[in-house]
Amino acid sequence: METLRHVVVLVHLVGFALLFGAWAVEAVNRRLKITRLMNWGLLVAGVAGLALAAPWGVSYEMNYTKIAVKLVILLVIGALLGIGSARQRKGTGVPAAVFWLIGILTFVNAALAVLWR
Repeated sequence: METLRHVVVLVHLVGFALLFGAWAVEAVNRRLKITRLMNWGLLVAGVAGLALAAPWGVSYEMNYTKIAVKLVILLVIGALLGIGSARQRKGTGVPAAVFWLIGILTFVNAALAVLWR
């Protein structure tokens, strides 16, 4: 059971890597765009995160405050991706603040996963 939990943690981190990596590519190329890979990364990270929030196969106390904070940040990132995608489809472009917040919040969420014990 512990091995399965570690696999889910890996999938969770890969989801954030997809989201942050796709965002970083767009940032480095100075394109304020939302890509499909960002949406897929968010989905993978979210589903794996929800699976990790279930208390299966753990012999320690779950930190539900941390889980709640990470979930709220994930929902905000999702909302920003939705806003940016809608603006992009309209042809008005993704606002710079929305684009940069996506990257910053993704980094913060990954940092919370690693640093908050």
